[in-house]
Amino acid sequence: MEKPLISFILTYYNLPVNMLCQCIDSVMALSLTPEEREIIVVDDGSKDSPVNSLMKYGDDITYIRQRNQGLSEARNTGIQMAAGQYLQFVDGDDLLNKDAYEHCLQIAKTQNPEMVVFDFSSTPTTALDYKDQPSQSGSHYMRHNNIHGMACGYLFKRSVLGDMRFTPGIYHEDEEFTPMLLLRAENIIVTSAQAYCYQERPDSITNLSNTNNQQKRLNDLKMILHRLHITADRMPIDDKTALQRRVAQLTMDFIYQVILQTHSRRQLENEIQDLTLLSLFPLPNQSYTTKYTWFRHLSATSVGRILLMRIIPLTHKER
Repeated sequence: MEKPLISFILTYYNLPVNMLCQCIDSVMALSLTPEEREIIVVDDGSKDSPVNSLMKYGDDITYIRQRNQGLSEARNTGIQMAAGQYLQFVDGDDLLNKDAYEHCLQIAKTQNPEMVVFDFSSTPTTALDYKDQPSQSGSHYMRHNNIHGMACGYLFKRSVLGDMRFTPGIYHEDEEFTPMLLLRAENIIVTSAQAYCYQERPDSITNLSNTNNQQKRLNDLKMILHRLHITADRMPIDDKTALQRRVAQLTMDFIYQVILQTHSRRQLENEIQDLTLLSLFPLPNQSYTTKYTWFRHLSATSVGRILLMRIIPLTHKER
């Protein structure tokens, strides 16, 4: 039996069932035949199984229920089950924008790249004017662009993934996974198509604001930064330069999040000290973007960091 073109790995945990069904419907609305697609729904131990609501899909989906282990393990399970030439992650509360994703499918079918890199929207879109960049390596793209961390923003060949998997038990798992995946690809096509609709919910995992959760998120990101930094030092020069840019961008984001989430000068200075010990600070003297340049200058001094704390607002729940 011939392999399907794409395996869609949908992860689900304690979501409204209607959102999961809308997600599945957005995949099934694509022009792919049942033989060309595979839809795998991984239920990561939800309190209430959605299986009864999924019966209407019959053999069009594969439903897997496992004990709650987190998003990383849910995706890893989906990878293990997937048979498609390409893999596409979709969070169960999000959607694929039909017209834009059809453009990505056309790229995959006609140009056979190892990865298709596309854009996001926060609402469904029907824009049809897309700009595609010439084929390039993932390393080249990362050396010249800021990338988005979300693994859902990439349609990629299973062969590129190899034995790489998501690290279990951590937040920000995408920030570790995505750059390492890109560096494995020698032939990627980047398109402006907003193929993925990200629907933010107030109770989503990224919006949980209790102190323990907040500190774990920061600690996990700092751990990932350290691991990526060490990995970069062992790479060939082009890959090293590419990953160093990503680490610098994420370090800037980390400092920003410390200020935004804690608004504590003491914690900010403690985190700066930790970053310095890990050789992640000061930020590298590079002109990646205008925002990076001014943030690097301000964060380099205690006076500048005080100014950053005045500029960066408190989160809504802390106001």
